[in-house]
Amino acid sequence: MRIIISEFMDTAAVTQLQNDFDVVYDPALVDKPDELHAAVADAQGLIVRNRTQVSAQLLAAAPALKVVGRLGVGLDNIDMKACADRDIKVIPATGANSRAVAEYVIASAMMLLRGGFLSTADVARGDWPRARLSEGRECGEKILGLVGFGGIGRLTASLAQGLGFTVVAYDPGIPGSAPVWAETGVRQLSLDDLLAQAHVVSLHVPLIESTRNLFDATTLAKMRTDAVLINTARGGIVDESALADALRAGRLGGAALDVFGQEPLKTDNAFADVPNLILTPHIAGVTAESNQRVSQMIADEVGGCLKGQAPRV
Repeated sequence: MRIIISEFMDTAAVTQLQNDFDVVYDPALVDKPDELHAAVADAQGLIVRNRTQVSAQLLAAAPALKVVGRLGVGLDNIDMKACADRDIKVIPATGANSRAVAEYVIASAMMLLRGGFLSTADVARGDWPRARLSEGRECGEKILGLVGFGGIGRLTASLAQGLGFTVVAYDPGIPGSAPVWAETGVRQLSLDDLLAQAHVVSLHVPLIESTRNLFDATTLAKMRTDAVLINTARGGIVDESALADALRAGRLGGAALDVFGQEPLKTDNAFADVPNLILTPHIAGVTAESNQRVSQMIADEVGGCLKGQAPRV
């Protein structure tokens, strides 16, 4: 059986698969669509990250495909209906990168609240902006608002509570009677109430029709003017131009974005000269440790699926 891996994967997990299968591992395949379509022609397994578009067209080029392994958790790059129609199993690495994302959220929140960590260039030039940077804020007695309260949101809540944050969350998919609220000590709020109260707002929802541009100019205007927004979920949930306008106008305290509507960003993007902004290239869930966990989970599950074993996740 043949497995195609079109984006980077931990070496040990690739080697494990190579022991049992005919594996084509080429992390550059994601950028070579013609070669990718040719490669999947006789493949039973396909392993991708977020950039490979597992479209109906790609699936049509893979008549023998049985399983798609996703090195991550978002599935918006995979045509789930087309997979279901073909009875192709889709396996995400649920939970394997949660710690990495949660730590990214906490680190970004601390940097943006404190403010001083973006002063390296000034200090290196001989400037001494001590007075301006002495108004940074601590985490204690601040409110962290989580939009979405799944596994990553819950782990983020636990880490934040250890730093003194009060955590609130909005998740219409979880009823108020669910035990998770009492178990985690997190208070459930409506989205408007969360936005009005939270000093830090972190997004943990999938990109679906109801969340596309959820954070547009109207929503951003409901936030505290000193609040910071963190998006590690998916590009398209935040209206990037509206966010840039709010930051330039001082209507928002700061933002950290790891995901964007188009990746990589175009050179004429909305973020030139925007203050109090952290941009990273979709790496919140990718660390040395999480890559190993994600890759091992997907190697085990995809390999097991092709061997006819029951899934373990």
